[in-house]
Amino acid sequence: MSYKKEGETGHHRFISRRGFMAQSGLTAAAFGLAPPFWRESSADLPELKPGFVAPQYYGSEEENALLEVLESGSPFRYYGPGTPDKVKSFEDASANYMGTLYALGVTSGTAALDCAITGLGIGPGDEVIVPAYTWWSDYTCVVQAGALPVFADIDRSLCVDPEDFARKITSRTKALIAVHLLGGPCDMDPILETARKRGIKILEDAAQCVGGSYHGRKLGSIGDVGIYSFQLHKMISSGAGGALVSRDPEIFERAVRFHDMGGLRDVFRDRIGGEHLSRFAGENFRMSEFTGAVLGAQLPKLDTMIRELRENAGAVREGIKGLPGIRMRKRPDPEGDNGYAIYFELGNKQLRDRCISELRTRGIPTSTLTGSILLPIRESVINKQARHPSWPSFNSPEGKAIRYGPDSCRQTLEVFDRFVQVRIGPKYTEAMNDRIVDSIREVYTLVT
Repeated sequence: MSYKKEGETGHHRFISRRGFMAQSGLTAAAFGLAPPFWRESSADLPELKPGFVAPQYYGSEEENALLEVLESGSPFRYYGPGTPDKVKSFEDASANYMGTLYALGVTSGTAALDCAITGLGIGPGDEVIVPAYTWWSDYTCVVQAGALPVFADIDRSLCVDPEDFARKITSRTKALIAVHLLGGPCDMDPILETARKRGIKILEDAAQCVGGSYHGRKLGSIGDVGIYSFQLHKMISSGAGGALVSRDPEIFERAVRFHDMGGLRDVFRDRIGGEHLSRFAGENFRMSEFTGAVLGAQLPKLDTMIRELRENAGAVREGIKGLPGIRMRKRPDPEGDNGYAIYFELGNKQLRDRCISELRTRGIPTSTLTGSILLPIRESVINKQARHPSWPSFNSPEGKAIRYGPDSCRQTLEVFDRFVQVRIGPKYTEAMNDRIVDSIREVYTLVT
């Protein structure tokens, strides 16, 4: 029996196991079972499937928005036989939702990072501090700019360690990419304090925490520039797509120019009150009207998605918090966490692996930390492979001298080896949450 949530969602009607039994006139007592009735043997337990968040909220809004683009015959955002306005409307709504002055829609979160790095004026000779555990794009955007990536460890927040960030600063450090990882925010207060003292720019990567916040401010709006991703794994999704936000008109203009072959169209000239920079060589990362249509329909649903995730994550967290000695993920702002998953720490890798195995046999979606890469230990990073052997990132004296590999991220490796991740679904029912709680409590007691 699948566990599904009662009620209407999009085109699908969901019913919980409890609801099915009630409608069928069945009770736990009829089967000789004492509550909770979902305690089957491990071999019989169906696997809980949290699913991708965004598609669970697709409905007529996205469908109608896409049909409007088709009927207009204008999928290109700047002109066509109709009056294309989907991307512009999404940008305006995004700036308003995130609490920034400017927003730019692009083709992916990676493209948004490339535009943000360009917006900050980063290039050869500069160093950019990057978390040792994050996605490839936070590393490649620095390399593609000809700058040098310098890795900082993560801490028990699973985000960059503010103390190690401070330790990795040199006279060449231009920026930190503060990645809000796995649905949770970085500890921004000490990061900002250090950055302001040292004149360092902050690029917030909120790709894995779209809609999250830190002390009441939306992630991406706190530093100098922020980016988001709308790939399938992200909170709202058009399959692919990204956005950049900023309050700084010069950073924004440079980013806009880079995303559109170096030019500045009237829509952006009007937003920033004129043209302040000269044309330069750029790329083509323009968002299509189809993408803008889906995202424009998804954005008003984002708060509901986050609320439902947070409620389910909160129920699980509450149910296991009394376990003796359990160490949960450090959360710099618990209210700003998206609730993507539950994370707890065990004493070593062997205990972690046993815990994951035991939870999986009970049908609980459990894993090591996922969705990112332990970058400094990857072969291409250790060998400093770029698009060309003479690429400037690794041909300066500092680039030649820097050494990646396990010794550059020991703390990160230790954190990674101790944490268990249990995925949360936005459509989980109370029974499903209880099942996760019961399983964690049972397994935690077994392995510790």
